Amino acid sequence: MEDNKYKILCTIDSPEDVKKLSLDELRDLCAEIRQYMIECCSVNPGHLGPSLGAVELMVGLHYVYDAPKDKLVFDVGHQAYAHKIITGRREAFRKNRTRDGISGFPKRSESEYDSFGVGHSSTSISAALGFAEAAKLQGLKQKTVALIGDGSLTGGLAFEGLNNAGVSRADILVILNDNNISIDRNVGALHDYLLKITTDPRYNKAKKQIWDCLGEGRARKAVQKFVTTTKSHLVSESGGALFQAMGFRYFGPVDGNDISQVIEILKRLKEIKGPILLHALTKKGKGYAPAEENQTVWHAPGAFDPETGERLKVDNGVSRYQDVFGEVLLDLAKNNPSVVGITPAMASGCGMNRLAKEMPEKFFDVGIEEEHAVTFAAGLAAGGMKPFCNIYSSFSQRAYDQILHDVALQELPVVLCFDRGGLVGEDGATHHGCYDMSAYRSIPGAVIAAPKDERELKNMMYSAMLAETGPYIIRYPRGYGEGVDWKSAAYQTLESGRGELMLAGSDVAVFAAGPFVYRAVEAAERIKAEKGWNPTIYNIRYIKPLDEELVRKACDAHTRLVTVEDGTIVGGLYGAVAEIVAAMEEPLPVKGVGIPDSFIGQATQEEQREDCGLSAERLYGLFVDEFEKISKKD
Repeated sequence: MEDNKYKILCTIDSPEDVKKLSLDELRDLCAEIRQYMIECCSVNPGHLGPSLGAVELMVGLHYVYDAPKDKLVFDVGHQAYAHKIITGRREAFRKNRTRDGISGFPKRSESEYDSFGVGHSSTSISAALGFAEAAKLQGLKQKTVALIGDGSLTGGLAFEGLNNAGVSRADILVILNDNNISIDRNVGALHDYLLKITTDPRYNKAKKQIWDCLGEGRARKAVQKFVTTTKSHLVSESGGALFQAMGFRYFGPVDGNDISQVIEILKRLKEIKGPILLHALTKKGKGYAPAEENQTVWHAPGAFDPETGERLKVDNGVSRYQDVFGEVLLDLAKNNPSVVGITPAMASGCGMNRLAKEMPEKFFDVGIEEEHAVTFAAGLAAGGMKPFCNIYSSFSQRAYDQILHDVALQELPVVLCFDRGGLVGEDGATHHGCYDMSAYRSIPGAVIAAPKDERELKNMMYSAMLAETGPYIIRYPRGYGEGVDWKSAAYQTLESGRGELMLAGSDVAVFAAGPFVYRAVEAAERIKAEKGWNPTIYNIRYIKPLDEELVRKACDAHTRLVTVEDGTIVGGLYGAVAEIVAAMEEPLPVKGVGIPDSFIGQATQEEQREDCGLSAERLYGLFVDEFEKISKKD
């Protein structure tokens, strides 16, 4: 680290160093942290925008509270970069989200300051309540703080946590990091005055003494009712009535980007017991003009020039799967009045922003509410519509019950498009979409399709639109396709449960799913050229219903089987094929290649696929081994 560039930051090795700084030094520290994050994220991209907006909150929390004794519980973790930097991981942050570096999210095994592992939204309040109750039961003198963004607050789990925490009367502070829209406007000088009064230790001490003197009789209840009614009216002007009704004392809004105000309010709140909610207004992308101006893009911008903000993108002429989905959905919606699109706050990420722009009446962004998205889609389907509900595969796990109970049980024609299926790369274990095939295989009547390329995704979406029952699940990977011409190709109906032959061969039959069909073909062509061996390659297309006839024919004509998938081999394609083979009178050896029964850490997609044996090079080696086993047996 350049000492002249980061004069204060280079002295920060733990939160204890933060506590030694003056207010002016803290302001300088916040500025240096922002510059450092911009510098590091320009090379190793991450969730820059949210973290830029939360710097003062992170610094203030570590200045006032005593982590790791006090528990700071993050939600999602997009805002946690400053936290990582000032808790002993400053230099490690240069390798944030890389194979040999630290995780992009708080992770218990990484640091004692990461009290709870996160990555998905709306979890912090429930987890923090658990910490608070555990501390009470064990007689521990510790404080618990939950951070949650305004987007995550829309998730049902957040409200479940709020409801339970308010009833429990646990000693917990919830900080609402509002970086998008305010619940209501800041009411100015009067608001600031009331905020200071209600957080003043003398006020709260006097208040407690009054309640104690009044006892538990009618007088106390009458006064409490009057105070509650009056205060609810006052705080409702600042948006706090909802939280008050749930049993929280509401304070705010405060300027979450003003370090002096953050520290002052946190010091006061630290002395107040019971459920408290602090509403902090922050600016996403704070301190970096490009990120402030386009907050959606700079949520996770990719590599960029830190001086100009220019994003470093290489146009390889190949479409991303999300773009294929977005354009095909728009086309289907234009030609079928029943087609509508649903997304849980991922319109740009999944490509549905095209539909939102051109046909807003057919577009529904329900916020970070995967469970609601699926049941809402079920209602639309029951009402005669054809909903396409796009959810990142990892987040679809939250809606398992809704998929089973509200869609499958009623055989409703809901199309579920799972973006980011398989290994996602740098976000790591919390975001991999490798569990969908094994999870949803157990649901009666479900169709699970895995397109090998862009054109097949297009045709699967068209086929799903024509299906009369559901759920019809299409899962596809993050990133670019295979470069095939899909835009000019006419729609084709694909028969559910039917695979296709890619390469005819002998001895070894390979059943591949998704983009790994092409990797298997690449490996097969190489082994043919170098060794003279000819493996048979099938594109299975549908994990459920599986093409059992194709599997049985392959067993009759070959001596060994291999399955290739970017899902967990526990219960996925490997499990489906092995189940059929095991029931045969003379079962064949079946080798499964896919995600092992373990959590895969952060790395590039290419590195993760190589590690899991899914690269063309690794598949080539596997095919060689399988043919050599046959040769030795002969």
